[in-house]
Amino acid sequence: MKISTKGRYALRVMVDLAMHGAGELVPLKEVAARQGITLKYMEQIISPLAKAGYVQSLRGASGGYRLSRKPSEYVVGDILRVMEGPLEVVTCLADGYDCPRAEICSTVRFWEGLSKTVNEYVDSFTLEDLVEDALVREGDYSI
Repeated sequence: MKISTKGRYALRVMVDLAMHGAGELVPLKEVAARQGITLKYMEQIISPLAKAGYVQSLRGASGGYRLSRKPSEYVVGDILRVMEGPLEVVTCLADGYDCPRAEICSTVRFWEGLSKTVNEYVDSFTLEDLVEDALVREGDYSI
């Protein structure tokens, strides 16, 4: 399994909105500039996040984007799934896939275990965790 650029950038965008928004609307061009992402590509990233209800938007001169909820209420795995779909490590574990070898496959339990580990890991972090880590890295974190 490989997380795409859109998945990686979506996490960066969500962290950026959490750090720079404080509930206020943030122009997409500002997020794009801070993250080094073209505005056109940024629009492709923000669209699925808005459709999923993860961000709110307002058009116009004073428009922009903001998080719909508190950073602590976003699970990293859910953000990735919006962008990537199911995070299964092999196709045969995807919902709706009917593997003809499932009953006799000598490796299916290994893949199930790996998939469970990956999903549990990405689901063990919130957006708030990523923000806190970013603040520590920037030296702006105080307890």
